Amino acid sequence: MIRIYGIKEKLNPVKAILSNVINQCMVEALSFPENKRAHRFLPMDKGDFFYPDGRTDAYTVIEISMMEGRSVEAKKRLIHLLFQRLESEVGIAPIDVEITITESPACNWGFRGITGDEADLDYKINI
Repeated sequence: MIRIYGIKEKLNPVKAILSNVINQCMVEALSFPENKRAHRFLPMDKGDFFYPDGRTDAYTVIEISMMEGRSVEAKKRLIHLLFQRLESEVGIAPIDVEITITESPACNWGFRGITGDEADLDYKINI
């Protein structure tokens, strides 16, 4: 589950490419299935989106929620890939990107009528 926040005038024009880049980074870094995209875009009015000094209106926050189990190396690879590809493919400088990863136990997830620890997933969590 991924939430992407930004100023609507900057975020709306790049939503599709941004979603593609994020998805490809998830696939490459975490062996995530390509068809498991769950992105939520939250375009905001400039007056409702405060960010640190030294950033531009392209400032983008990416919050990733996932089941725990990925290695530190895999999560760091994801973060580094996102910084690289957001700059090269979307044109958002690393200074304008903030990424957080929040993990919770599989039993705290619910989808398809079951909990995450009951699910027979078609991908690995412990990588």
